[in-house]
Amino acid sequence: MKRVVITGASGHLGKKLFDHLKNQEGFSVIGLDIRPNEAEGIYFSDFTEYNKQWIDLLDGADVLVHLAADREPDASWESAIKNNINGTMNLYQACKESGVKRVVFASSNWLHGGYRFTDDVLRSDLCPFPVNAYGVAKLFGERVGEYFSRFGGLSVVCMRIGWTQWTHDNQPGDHMAMGRWGQEMWLSDTDFLNGMQCAIEAENIQFEVLNLMSENEGMRWDISETTNKIGYVPNDKSHPNMSFKSKFKSLVYSIFVRKIPQFLEKRLYGW
Repeated sequence: MKRVVITGASGHLGKKLFDHLKNQEGFSVIGLDIRPNEAEGIYFSDFTEYNKQWIDLLDGADVLVHLAADREPDASWESAIKNNINGTMNLYQACKESGVKRVVFASSNWLHGGYRFTDDVLRSDLCPFPVNAYGVAKLFGERVGEYFSRFGGLSVVCMRIGWTQWTHDNQPGDHMAMGRWGQEMWLSDTDFLNGMQCAIEAENIQFEVLNLMSENEGMRWDISETTNKIGYVPNDKSHPNMSFKSKFKSLVYSIFVRKIPQFLEKRLYGW
């Protein structure tokens, strides 16, 4: 019986994974979250404070899945530092002290946000290019994870999770923000649960950073590493559907956030 602790278990992704593993044989699951939840097995925990109240709940755990965070792309630096950086650092340290064997860290596609208007293939070895405080905090979580894998005895799997919507029943389509970029990073509920379970169960892992998306047509996220390292095979796929309005908005956005700044940087270099 593998004992799994899920942080953020009251949230959009955490509750899905909590319910999924509760119904799987071979797992004993508890959840931790700062938000109240009446579900059996989910306990109040504030990871920004390093205290015995929640640390004791890690005793005997084999795997911690860390999904708790301020999930908003426009999260303030204050919130990102408190919740996504300080809280993550506390959890890694507590896992080390409590004898937890593996941490599955929910990283994000926002680490590569700066590559939206390029042609780069997005592999784990591509230099991160976050464009907001949320993305920087997730990068911090990955780097601290590697440190604890090397010097703290933890096995760490960082999953750069695609877009699982909390609206539209998580169905892909032109309603998704960020144009083609948004649709190409779509991740179905089935593939999310499958990928996270693979990360929990995979053997002989010290440290890995892996993309987790469905098999979407034309996407630049490389998921072959995810298949090779942990055995993830996507079940779902989508074909990006771009209306004229979406194409026009993406073009305008690329001009203002990429082409004009590049032009000014060349003309005003050194100012």
